[in-house]
Amino acid sequence: MKHKLSERSLSRLNGVHPDLVRLIKAASVNAPVDFQITEGLRSYERQRRLVKAGASGTMNSRHLTGHAVDVVCLVDDKVRWDWPLYEKLAEHVKKKAREMNIRITWGGDWRKLRDGPHYELSRKHYK
Repeated sequence: MKHKLSERSLSRLNGVHPDLVRLIKAASVNAPVDFQITEGLRSYERQRRLVKAGASGTMNSRHLTGHAVDVVCLVDDKVRWDWPLYEKLAEHVKKKAREMNIRITWGGDWRKLRDGPHYELSRKHYK
């Protein structure tokens, strides 16, 4: 499938690490599920609000350093939260990351607080 990131999504990649930007752009081209970027680089104030609201459990988020992005899956241009869509997209993004030799972590693989929309550069390989 041929998908294209919207201008709004592309603007949300401002301040994100160049390797993650390259990966997300490359993954969007033939993604099995259309997606858009909801957030990239995040301010400390926003992170504090998310932690206070319970939407995040840490002030050590990779979003604060531009090493993470969140996405939303789309079906017929409508936001969908169906878990199988995120698994399908993650399989594609992880495959593309291996091809590009970019080490990532998908939030859906976490044991606690699984986060299907979240992708981040590996802490071990990207400081």
